[in-house]
Amino acid sequence: MMAQRPVLLAAGGTGGHLFPAEALATELAKRGVPVELATDPRAREYAANFPARAIHGVESATFGSRSPFAILKSAWKLGSGFGESARLIRRLKPRAVVGFGGYPSLPPVLAAQMLGVTTVVHEQNAVMGRANRVLAPRASRIASGFPRIVNAKPKILEKAAYVGNPVREAVRQAASDFVPPEDMGQISLLVFGGSQGARVMSVTVPPAIAALDRGLMSRIKIVQQARAEDVDSVAAIYLKAGVQAEIAPFFRDLPVRMADAHLVIARSGASTVAELAVIGRPSILVPLPHSLDNDQLENARALAEVGGTTVVEQAAFTPVQLTRLLTDLLSKPQTLSVQAEAASAFARPDAASRLADLVLEAGAVSY
Repeated sequence: MMAQRPVLLAAGGTGGHLFPAEALATELAKRGVPVELATDPRAREYAANFPARAIHGVESATFGSRSPFAILKSAWKLGSGFGESARLIRRLKPRAVVGFGGYPSLPPVLAAQMLGVTTVVHEQNAVMGRANRVLAPRASRIASGFPRIVNAKPKILEKAAYVGNPVREAVRQAASDFVPPEDMGQISLLVFGGSQGARVMSVTVPPAIAALDRGLMSRIKIVQQARAEDVDSVAAIYLKAGVQAEIAPFFRDLPVRMADAHLVIARSGASTVAELAVIGRPSILVPLPHSLDNDQLENARALAEVGGTTVVEQAAFTPVQLTRLLTDLLSKPQTLSVQAEAASAFARPDAASRLADLVLEAGAVSY
């Protein structure tokens, strides 16, 4: 029966791909639409709590090496994944297949396109990723996480719709009005950088804080993510400076921590930018300098263009420069309030609902 045909989601095994897929799955479930997930077999454990009625491991690979043997091995894995996906799609008869980027999304979405199944590609970043660039020409619709996709060709843009980046329910629940720090009151800072970026935060932020004017520094309370090997050295700098600090490699309640902050210092992955906007907090964003296609830089610029963040490229992200920037920002609570308001205006808290509408419309399904 049509009512039982699922939507098949295909996503890479990182949070940046799985979080928006999870948000869409939750929204579709609310509408009574069954969801199944296809992802890299190595990511199945990471996605163990994904809200799908079934999770399928599909072989995939990247082409990171130029070695002929490595290229052949990757091609074999992708071919194997394509065959697995084709068999899965024939069995499930999904009403639509939605790809969220990353190489693990390639085999399922390509197989669906070859079999004539409706496909939707969701691009989280302001720059279209390599896997999505392969899939976009034959996709039925393109859903974008940012107002524009800077490297998309006109024919791709014709079938693109700006829906935003779906965020987890915990993020939406953390959204609240921004309250700037009171005169001479405590200032809460949150610092995190993700698995690829915490190191630069550990070597830059603590000495920058320690160099602040004593009166300003005494007001700061900091929560900082640091790699396990950096926790002790980071904590030691704050202890010596007399700064109240909580340092850990990971925070499970990051949305709540974000909501409690007066200023966030972070990388600018698509999910981070979306969460900052939905929660409505001012930030200093330091794009990962070696990310593919400079996607993090374009993400940060999109938010900065509306006044919702301060962008500092990593080459300029030094303790001396950060001390100056923090002194300026933290001495002007009104600037923080304006930035928070602009970030909130940029947000798409209903992105999951918008994406669900687009997927079901593309699949010609009434619900």
